[in-house]
Amino acid sequence: MNWITSLLGNLNYGTIWLLMLLESTVIPVPSELVVSPAAYHGAGGNLNIWLVILFATIGADCGATINYLAGYYLGRPIIYRFANSKWGKLCLLNQQKVEHSEKYFYDHGMVATITGRLIPGIRHLISIPAGLAKMKYWQFLLYTTLGAGAWNCILAALGWYLHTVVPESQLQNEIERDGEYIKFVIIGLIIIGLIIIGLLYLLFKRMCKGKKH
Repeated sequence: MNWITSLLGNLNYGTIWLLMLLESTVIPVPSELVVSPAAYHGAGGNLNIWLVILFATIGADCGATINYLAGYYLGRPIIYRFANSKWGKLCLLNQQKVEHSEKYFYDHGMVATITGRLIPGIRHLISIPAGLAKMKYWQFLLYTTLGAGAWNCILAALGWYLHTVVPESQLQNEIERDGEYIKFVIIGLIIIGLIIIGLLYLLFKRMCKGKKH
């Protein structure tokens, strides 16, 4: 469990921005291992939690813009070719995943760029079909910011709450004494986060159906 203290020691606004940029492209960097630890670090007085959310969201916007531009200018054949290449596989990517994100986008319309940011497996790819569909950039950026901001607030709240359970000043001692317990707490918080995401997704879906009728 020493990786936790190592991670916290290397988190700053610059690394948060960079890691979230990568997470929003096709590079598999879990945002759960960036924003929540950063918020936990912030709760200990080392970072400002609002700046953590801000830099995480700006990073997500930058990474999402890269995917959007790739879809907008490169087109579907090149995107698929990359997804099926060895580089795509290194990024845990394949054509089926891209097609899945496209179907989600076309089924839900532009609002998918908000709700898609809350769904694992869709989150980092939803920008590609937005670019392929030639969605207006200002709309894409607005919806992406709302979705990414909401997701980052959830992750930050989980990190902040974890600090009330295990203060950072006691973390090393707690890791040495109750490493397994802390692991289960982290897993539990992630599950709670996923439940919240699911409820938000169902709410957005119901709102979209209401607009259609």
